[in-house]
Amino acid sequence: MSVSFFVLQLISLVVIVLADFNTEMNITWGDGRATISKDGLNLTLSMDQTSGSGCKSKASYLYGRFDVQMQLIKGDSAGTVTTFYLSSDQKAHDEVDMEFLGNIDGKPYTLSTNVYTKGKGRREQKFHLWFNPTADFHHYAILWTPSQIILFVDGIPIRGFTRGTAQLPYVDQAMTVHTTLWDGSSWATDGGKEKVDWSKAPFNAYYRNLKIQACFPTANGSYTCGNDAASWIAQNLTAAEVASMDRARGKFMTYNYCTDPTNKGNSTVQNECSREL
Repeated sequence: MSVSFFVLQLISLVVIVLADFNTEMNITWGDGRATISKDGLNLTLSMDQTSGSGCKSKASYLYGRFDVQMQLIKGDSAGTVTTFYLSSDQKAHDEVDMEFLGNIDGKPYTLSTNVYTKGKGRREQKFHLWFNPTADFHHYAILWTPSQIILFVDGIPIRGFTRGTAQLPYVDQAMTVHTTLWDGSSWATDGGKEKVDWSKAPFNAYYRNLKIQACFPTANGSYTCGNDAASWIAQNLTAAEVASMDRARGKFMTYNYCTDPTNKGNSTVQNECSREL
């Protein structure tokens, strides 16, 4: 894939300040398959035929910018799902997903994105990445403000989702940060045709340079922010960033619920899509 049109965008990469996974996150499942380095700067998630693994932030947040670097599973990763996402605990939950769907060796990963509001999802947009995400670490970020959500890959915006009208629910529930690795054989690769090859286990995914800049929910339903909020809470894409996003979507988007033929004439979907940037 050609990457020449992204070169100038690399100067916009967010400077990552090292964070401590021990301070920010709890290992929540995996029976020893998730490990944090002694200095707290690196997280490894592992999966074998018995179990995957995952972590969850100790705190809940109401709006924020969440950055991490990830190196995905090398070789045959078909059927695996490696994630970085936000989710609330309510039954009718809110969620913002970045799910990396593995593939057979030599075929590209798919980045599947989704937004849930009040338990309703089905807002998927999927992308092939313009680089090999297993060869080195790459930077992924979720910006969630009171007015919009923007997803970034290596500093390049790939999706924007806005609040829209009062009739459309937005992501307004307090959420925690999650990192997980699990078996998605039933659907993740080629609609489930390619399963996890357990002879290749264990599968390992690596995370580092976690950065959380966020506001915290208050008892009265509002939120309180630190001084760092000024750097992100009113952030809007520049004209150059919008152009870069349009190019990325034009070249690398593989699925968009807004253009899915099965949604043609669906007024609910049309209303939802009106708030996609």
